[in-house]
Amino acid sequence: MEKNYTELFKRVANGNDVRGVVLATESEKVSLEPWMVVCIAQAFSDFLAEAGGKEKGTLRIGIGHDSRITAPQMTKAALAGLYQVKAFDCGLITTPAMFQSTVLEDSHFDGAIMITASHLPFNRNGMKFFTGEGAIGKAQLGDILQKAAAIAEAEPAMETDEASWADRRGEVQTFDMQNVYCSHMQDVIKKTVAADDYEHPLKGLHIVEDAGNGAAGFFAEKILAPLGADISGSVFMDPDGSFPNHVPNPEDPAAMDAARKAVLDAKADLGVIFDCDGDRGAVVFSDGTEVNRNKLIALLSVIVSEQSPGSAVVTDSVTSDELAEFLTEKLGMEHLRFKRGYKNVIDKGIELNKQGKVCELAIETSGHGAFRENYFSDDGAYIAVKIICKMAALLKENRRIEELIADLKNPAEAKEMRYHIQAEDFKAYGASVLDAFRNFCENQPGFRIVEPNYEGIRAAFNLDGADGWVLLRMSLHDPVLPMNIETKQAGGVEIIRRKLDGFFRGFDALKE
Repeated sequence: MEKNYTELFKRVANGNDVRGVVLATESEKVSLEPWMVVCIAQAFSDFLAEAGGKEKGTLRIGIGHDSRITAPQMTKAALAGLYQVKAFDCGLITTPAMFQSTVLEDSHFDGAIMITASHLPFNRNGMKFFTGEGAIGKAQLGDILQKAAAIAEAEPAMETDEASWADRRGEVQTFDMQNVYCSHMQDVIKKTVAADDYEHPLKGLHIVEDAGNGAAGFFAEKILAPLGADISGSVFMDPDGSFPNHVPNPEDPAAMDAARKAVLDAKADLGVIFDCDGDRGAVVFSDGTEVNRNKLIALLSVIVSEQSPGSAVVTDSVTSDELAEFLTEKLGMEHLRFKRGYKNVIDKGIELNKQGKVCELAIETSGHGAFRENYFSDDGAYIAVKIICKMAALLKENRRIEELIADLKNPAEAKEMRYHIQAEDFKAYGASVLDAFRNFCENQPGFRIVEPNYEGIRAAFNLDGADGWVLLRMSLHDPVLPMNIETKQAGGVEIIRRKLDGFFRGFDALKE
């Protein structure tokens, strides 16, 4: 049977990124092979040449990677695919730094590739793509993967004979993008804090980092410490793609517990934690309070509101009612609760500004946060820098950063459940479930459909001692219906869950 290369490459698309299994396990087969990476990288260079109207030989493309153990083989394959351009090997680096490589004067690449699979297990890897406009979109990735399929079809020997591409190499230079990025971030901190000791604006602050053995360990060592910060007590700074200590993920309870412990053990003023490729972040206050998800959004919004009163804030769909109240009533900002997916959130923020509505911050609860002043790049380090600069300013007034979100209320309970769709056409089946759920909520006493709503069905409820909201939506990529419930009362989630059990029992192809 003739191989369908188009379908093969489509399978590694994940939103606007490429992701796949690179190392086989007992339960997973390899889905992203080196020869495919060669084709994808070559297709990206074709895409850039067409989009920019340039000859391929004049293109300058940077490539970097996180700490995953498959990074060397992936980088080798990608460089083989870039044999027709001027390629710059940036080595171990973060995803945001690779985006910055397309806009900072010292690098100013035409495009950049980041080898990463974010927080996913060690056996996965992938590719992210950037131009000076930011991360490419889903449609652009589709175009690149179609080109990759055509390349593979024209050169089928690549799949079975690594020698056909292994020594393929054009003009490749090593490039210290990490140093360029660190210098840029240092300048941001110096200018923002404007301390009397301009070169050491963080003197007097004790900040620990939990790098989770990912790529962002340089943040404390090469950005904070030279500016005067005490970084003693930082943990898991050495890159190790097997992630021996915890998954590098600011949403993961074990990861946040580790960062919390580091702060308390060191008696630090603040802790920062990043995911593997550094595009997501969170912090921990000196008393051990974990500041991620709604709390992180609230904290960054306070800082933004002081700089740009009345600015809009775009978040994803699962943010709490308490956060919405804090943003609109306490801070006087506009809050747009949009779709899940960091690219959806960021693109909406960009769209609002083009429409004349000021939006300085677009942030997903996962820790993907992007500021207009930073090219709407989702950068965990920039999130940390904004908070650290504010801490330094408050220190001059003998104030603490914790007070900025002291008035933020939190739900008493929050839970996410995931209903797996067993039907072959899972999208159509999921849509039918959502239609039925809307009808259920419209006709169920104590439930009220919330509008406007941009994803799934969101309903507020007040019954049987439970007051809160429920959101049922389709997963962005998987045959899953996630359901989020938040309540203002302890025990409320179970009350609502029991109320909804009858509804879900009516669908044979759903399995929790």
